[in-house]
Amino acid sequence: MTPFGLLVLLVLCSSILVAHGGEAEAGSYMVIATNSMKPKASCSGHKVAPSNVPSPNSTWAPLHNLYGPCSPALSAKTTTGNSSAEVASMADMLDADQRRADYIQRRLTGATDGKQPMAMDHQDTQWLQSGQFATKGGVGGVRHLTRLSTTATTDAAPDGTSAVTQTVIIDSGSDVTWVQCNPCPLPLCHLQRDPLFDPASSTTYAAVPCNSAACAQLGPYRRGCSANAQCQFGINYSDGSTATGTYSFDDLTLGPYDVIRGFRFGCAHADRGSAFDYEVAGTLALGGGSQSLVQQTATRYGRVFSYCLPPTASSLGFLTLGVPPGRAPLIPSFVSTPLLSSSLAPTFYRVLLRAIIVAGRPLAVPPTVFSASSVIDSSTIISRLPPTAYQALRAAFRSAMTMYRPAPPVSILDTCYDFTGVRSITLPSIALVFDGGATVNLDVAGILLGSCLAFAPTASDRMPGFIGNVQQKTLEVVYDIPGKAMRFRSAAC
Repeated sequence: MTPFGLLVLLVLCSSILVAHGGEAEAGSYMVIATNSMKPKASCSGHKVAPSNVPSPNSTWAPLHNLYGPCSPALSAKTTTGNSSAEVASMADMLDADQRRADYIQRRLTGATDGKQPMAMDHQDTQWLQSGQFATKGGVGGVRHLTRLSTTATTDAAPDGTSAVTQTVIIDSGSDVTWVQCNPCPLPLCHLQRDPLFDPASSTTYAAVPCNSAACAQLGPYRRGCSANAQCQFGINYSDGSTATGTYSFDDLTLGPYDVIRGFRFGCAHADRGSAFDYEVAGTLALGGGSQSLVQQTATRYGRVFSYCLPPTASSLGFLTLGVPPGRAPLIPSFVSTPLLSSSLAPTFYRVLLRAIIVAGRPLAVPPTVFSASSVIDSSTIISRLPPTAYQALRAAFRSAMTMYRPAPPVSILDTCYDFTGVRSITLPSIALVFDGGATVNLDVAGILLGSCLAFAPTASDRMPGFIGNVQQKTLEVVYDIPGKAMRFRSAAC
């Protein structure tokens, strides 16, 4: 019997060309070598030893960059430099990122058309993590796609049966986990590197009945009933991609202690669109909705999870569910800010930004400018600020970068530089100050995307902003839902 194995890949779009620091820091400025901005040929592993002691109330998995040398799904799509083709693909990626941001803002402000909420683009913004779904003949695994992959797979379920591993996208902005299931013929489905999960091979698999509470909980993702009264699900992504199939139960294994009985997920028999051009099996949902992994495992993990997104494609991060037993000594290293929720869009996690510090100097921006809050999201690439705040940030950053040649904008990024022939770059430090005084110093990898400042403005000061995954690099970001807190720890990976 073949249990459902889960491999989660976290993919970070920003790995096309990112500045990675740690090379040198000098007060309010950071100095980096330009050769550190290029992809490395080999995997350097974890830069910081993670706390991965297994326990009954927590589980841990490494995160990899999908297109980097650490990725178990490494393919010919790996980026190799700053070619014109890569610049074009970065522009496409940012355009898709903007569609995702626009969609989330519509959800948060209630400016929808009354139709089923769409999920976001998975494009190059997802982070992949690997864990494991296991069933006695069970389901598959999940990866997240922002060019990082994490693998936390086991070879067998706790009862000794073997597991089928799948790779999925992890996404803190999605509620419904799904994987491709047999039958899933081309071209109705997309190619994936792992074997399809076969419900017929699982002794613990069951379709969710149409008249059940679990089916009703799907809400806008419910797509009626099949001829044999099985609950059907459907997800429309903001780029036009879709995933449809049977809403199902099976056991999910995430680690040696971690069998989640009767886990609910979508068993997709059709999915179309550019969002799935990564040979992954599906999506692992970490959003705030009742169908997400976070909510379904509330009894075991207490609705607490965290991740650390690695600084480069050649290093590793991690995903943690629950509170690891070794966390206590690290508590003084965390800063905390209130975690906000929205009845209009409970899927998304929000925080309140209060100030920004550039090169040691606070920007002259009133705290009220940030009152619309900011979504913190594993799958949105760049941060977006109210125009008033963005203009102040841009002016301060440009003032500190006058020694470098300006370059043309790339999509929505309007502050770019030509570093040709430059051996090292001096960047001004940037810190984000959140409600309650939590000050988060961005890693040097969290400042640039390619050779551009990795921030953009929202449409108005009244629109919610975003803390993107570029800015989250090397931070352990803890989502403490019952504690209504978001916590940050620097230099965690």
